[in-house]
Amino acid sequence: MQTRKIGPFNVSALSLGCMSLSYAYGVPPAPEHSERVLLSALDAGVTLFDTAALYGFGANETLVGRVLKAHRSKITLASKGGMAGVDLAGDGKLVRVIDGRPEAIRRDCEASLRRLGTDVIDLYYLHRYDKKVPVEDSVGELSRLVERGHVRTIGLSEVSAATVRKAHAVHPIAAVQTEYSLWTRNPEIAVLATCREIGAAFVAFSPVARGFLSGKLRDVGTLDAKDIRHGMPRFEPANYAGNLKLLPAYEALAQEAGCTPAQLALAWLLHKAPHIVPLFGTTSLEHLAENLAAADVKLSPALMAKAEAVVNQQTVVGNRYSEQSNREVDTEVF
Repeated sequence: MQTRKIGPFNVSALSLGCMSLSYAYGVPPAPEHSERVLLSALDAGVTLFDTAALYGFGANETLVGRVLKAHRSKITLASKGGMAGVDLAGDGKLVRVIDGRPEAIRRDCEASLRRLGTDVIDLYYLHRYDKKVPVEDSVGELSRLVERGHVRTIGLSEVSAATVRKAHAVHPIAAVQTEYSLWTRNPEIAVLATCREIGAAFVAFSPVARGFLSGKLRDVGTLDAKDIRHGMPRFEPANYAGNLKLLPAYEALAQEAGCTPAQLALAWLLHKAPHIVPLFGTTSLEHLAENLAAADVKLSPALMAKAEAVVNQQTVVGNRYSEQSNREVDTEVF
């Protein structure tokens, strides 16, 4: 597996987002199966594993910590705070809360360290910029976590170039994580260039467009009732029907490249810039192997241009997030 840089770390160019093993896309797999996915990724050369306090309200960190603790020295461990499950009503029911106050970030990090079973998190992100709290205050607390030895490097998630610069003025930002794929091109407005300028990696989550670019999801009616894609406008039946019309031309390009549609999506990101680290998630051992093989796919500039012409912000139907979710992020939009 080729490597890329995140701060002082050399990480696998294709890295594993662990969220779906505990949360988000319907009923998560059995713990034994999730363990096989994590260890198979490790055996295949993956060295960056990404989790968060939010995922399964701590369950994902507990899983990752338990399975990978024996291999801690071989991996770069990333997690996130500033958005977590909180018992607001005192009834034991956790609800998602964005809270960027220093005391909340400190609390989240301490809880993450316990669940992960580690003394230090290699890359710790502010999961969401809390717009009620100056980002300088949130990052100031993250910098204190570095000083205390709880965190090695700092990242940001779903933020604008302006916010990245404000944060970087307080403490060096090692990585910015945002959705990026052929069908979500917002980072091309400013954040990709800003990351390159300040020496930060850009970690691209949902690189296969939440499954769309795999070509395997033809009917959104088959999604589990708890699948978060139900709340995303692009997956509403009418919009998705429009998006499906893009697949024949896209799949033809994958065939031309000698790879699967999912591999084309990942290879496109790897070819876009050397500071991009695609972060994919899967619950399938078959898809894990398929995705990792994208590192060997070679794309010509001409084929990349064709793919960009087929799937882009003008051809995709629907917003990536709901109105509520769009208010919660700080990313530029076309």
